[in-house]
Amino acid sequence: MGTSSSAVVAENDASGSSQCLVRPATARDIPDITSIYSRFVTISTATSEIAVPEESEMLRRWHAVRDRDLPYLVAELEGYIVGYCYAAQFRPREAYQHTVEDSIYVRPDCIGHGVGKLLLSELISQCRERACHSMVACILGVNPVSVALHAALGFQRAGLLPEAVFKFGEWHDLLLMQRRL
Repeated sequence: MGTSSSAVVAENDASGSSQCLVRPATARDIPDITSIYSRFVTISTATSEIAVPEESEMLRRWHAVRDRDLPYLVAELEGYIVGYCYAAQFRPREAYQHTVEDSIYVRPDCIGHGVGKLLLSELISQCRERACHSMVACILGVNPVSVALHAALGFQRAGLLPEAVFKFGEWHDLLLMQRRL
């Protein structure tokens, strides 16, 4: 596997200062990752997935990312996993091997506190170290938080696929954003 660096951000709260650590995900993190993801599957359009995957499927996906030597990271705050992200090859054919797609999910109570920016910044850094050429964000539906996060880190709008996904009984657009690494 590639680099195993981690990043830290101080998060101020009423009790003082807490450290949010971004580190490589391990198999032991899969239950927390599954829990975070399941909420997005069931109540949001942040993912096109309709049925919540079981932990065994999330573990298989984690292995698939690691088998390609791509980063799969978690954000840990005071011993709790508060978010995760990973990069996967954008499309399966070999010619796409240097273009990755990011996926990022943060616990709802931690959104707006810099966790997403810390995760995505570290993901970008680690993908750059792995000689990835560009990163694509596929943002489903109306998701201004994700659009703002990606724009703040240098992603630009690359296209829009109108009514590309059917979820919750209605059609949703798919916004593509991209940045060169």
